[in-house]
Amino acid sequence: MMPALTRIEVTAAPFNVENEYRLAASHHQDGAIVFFVGKVRDMNQGQAVSQLTLEHYSGMTERVLNGLADHARERFAVNNITIIHRVGTFSLGEEIVLVIVSAIHRHAAFLATEFIMDLLKSQAPFWKRENTAEGTRWLSPTLQDSTASEKWNNKE
Repeated sequence: MMPALTRIEVTAAPFNVENEYRLAASHHQDGAIVFFVGKVRDMNQGQAVSQLTLEHYSGMTERVLNGLADHARERFAVNNITIIHRVGTFSLGEEIVLVIVSAIHRHAAFLATEFIMDLLKSQAPFWKRENTAEGTRWLSPTLQDSTASEKWNNKE
């Protein structure tokens, strides 16, 4: 049996979903690969967005993402976990985050992917700045982001 792999990367460079899928799908006993791709959207909080900038706390961000992967692996029967988050300035439609989880069964892969994204949004030290027609604004985690992570408290 192959050991489970964790791949964490914070980078300005674009990622290739197909290549990352191939790496994550290396466990032949896995029957499920679930992935989430987050991208820059054109509207947020009722305002048109023209650009998004993401900054992070280098070193700390990678530690938090590794911790999320470890925690997901403890809670769910999963194998490979990939978390890639981009930083820098992005145009509409650009991909900014990728989470891939492999597991023997789909249920664990879906849950672990959702778990990682819910906690990433509220715990990882990323800062977002949007450019809108009204100017530039820094964003805080939304109420939805905060409550999404709460649903995992004491839930097995």
